[in-house]
Amino acid sequence: MSIEVRHIHKQFGAFTALDDVSLAFPDGRLTALLGPSGCGKTTLLRIIAGLERPDRGQVLLEGGDAARANVRQRQVGFVFQHYALFKHMTVFENVAFGLRVKPRGQRPGERQIREKVMGLLELVQLEWLADRRPAALSGGQRQRIALARALAVEPRVLLLDEPFGALDAKVRKELRRWLRRLHDDLHVTSIFVTHDQEEALEVADEVVIMNKGRVEQKGAPQAVYDEPATAFVCGFLGHMNLFHGRVQGGRLQSGGMHFALPGGHDGGDRPGTAYVRPHDIQIEPCPPGRPAAQADGANDPGLRVSLRRAQALGPLAQLELRREDTQETIEVVMPSQEFDRIRARGGQHFIARPRNARVFLG
Repeated sequence: MSIEVRHIHKQFGAFTALDDVSLAFPDGRLTALLGPSGCGKTTLLRIIAGLERPDRGQVLLEGGDAARANVRQRQVGFVFQHYALFKHMTVFENVAFGLRVKPRGQRPGERQIREKVMGLLELVQLEWLADRRPAALSGGQRQRIALARALAVEPRVLLLDEPFGALDAKVRKELRRWLRRLHDDLHVTSIFVTHDQEEALEVADEVVIMNKGRVEQKGAPQAVYDEPATAFVCGFLGHMNLFHGRVQGGRLQSGGMHFALPGGHDGGDRPGTAYVRPHDIQIEPCPPGRPAAQADGANDPGLRVSLRRAQALGPLAQLELRREDTQETIEVVMPSQEFDRIRARGGQHFIARPRNARVFLG
């Protein structure tokens, strides 16, 4: 089912939760709403479900205005962070609940209910727990049962609010891969809320990044990671090193380094910041006492830095370096073998040269 929201605005007292949000969610795709706490992503999900009403704007389901359609009429399956399973019911009865409370004319018979529920339990690979109660299940198992219950009523759209937020890191990683495989089998239009960047980038077909009630950027995971549209997106997705400076001579100058300006900007005397990921900083040995510009005769002198801490985690080494001009910390990630080779030649002092910088002005 296609979903579209147009110019949604929602206010809670003096707090603006959503500020003129317009989005289209493709039919059969898995979309992640990603952003920090309080950015409006859960409020938007609840408005789509019919659990909240917008102050202004429209929700369109299959092109029709859903303003007068209640939750049941919207045929939405909702999965919450904290499972919301009925503790006094077995796993089987939890999954069957939505089928049993359907209006009499739509309610399937007991045989159909049993076949449907057992089929869903097999789908989530938990049919062997049908007679257990939720208290006997692990957190990951409970969340899969909650998902099976949401699917039992054959929703046209599946909404998931931080579905794995209450689980530990290992279980979360396993379940998000499982969810991706399940979605590929079912192709139900799905929207899930998360503040976990890795989760959104790994699982979703599309990512919507929100901040302060507005949409900052929407696109495929690789696209928003490689081509961030705003300084917020750039800083929010993954770790970044920030190099503050001012525009001079048509380039951003920062501590003796210069960075190319984004297309369409002619500069002017204004502040700016270059964002560089840890794996995009190259380091070279620099013996103590030698000026940075003389390190290897390069035109770009780079930054003179000293090693504060290094930790090898399998194939990668994570470095904390201190700028000798500002005393700020720079984070670098590189192959462990490469770092061992460089440190063996260069001791504790290096020249750092950022690459692939994203510059935002103002």
